[in-house]
Amino acid sequence: MVNPRAWLAEAIATYCLVFFGPVSIGLAVVAFGSGLSIPAIVMIALAHGAAIGLMVYTFGHISGAHINPAVTISMLVTKRINVKDGIAYIIFQLIGAIAAAASYKAILPDIGAKVNFGTQGGPSALLHYNAISGFTVEAILTFFLVTVIFMTAVHKKAAAGMYGLAIGGMIFLIHLIGVPLTGASVNPARTFGPALISGYWDYHWIYWAGPIVGAVIAGLVMNYIFVKKAEKEVS
Repeated sequence: MVNPRAWLAEAIATYCLVFFGPVSIGLAVVAFGSGLSIPAIVMIALAHGAAIGLMVYTFGHISGAHINPAVTISMLVTKRINVKDGIAYIIFQLIGAIAAAASYKAILPDIGAKVNFGTQGGPSALLHYNAISGFTVEAILTFFLVTVIFMTAVHKKAAAGMYGLAIGGMIFLIHLIGVPLTGASVNPARTFGPALISGYWDYHWIYWAGPIVGAVIAGLVMNYIFVKKAEKEVS
């Protein structure tokens, strides 16, 4: 049974992430300069974490608030969403991301252009610009994001009402560590929308492959080792 209202919810929630997150990067450059200062990283991490946490609480009861093709794929491989809805979720997530990045360009074209409208720049000098290292970082970061999602939002014995705070908090942590390394995507839509608008495609593949691999591994492990067991006990 497909659910078009859930598709729209995914588009709106992803728009929120891909607007507030990338805009925070441009404003951090205005406020703190182009270097990776601690205040800039914290500002960027807070913006991404808050956007995700708030959208999870806003649309979690409508669509599950995946806001991320990698998360949707992890739900597909664990059979927690049907194929038609899964494909539609990903399409609408990408539409929301493109619309958000286009809005950024329309509102703050000069500020946005300086940071490619929030497109991640690939593995940093800290990773010696190594694509495999960047892929690995994105996979590890996404593994823990999806772990938190399954264990707080999907698990039947998780503490009630805490999932938005936990998921937003993990996004905050991911950006504190990931921004200096890869720019911290963990979400193909988050990278795709700004990349399409800016035309910056360097290392783009790692922001699809890394998150999807990390999400699928986490989804399979959490679902079949922890979540399924709890569901059997509850039933």
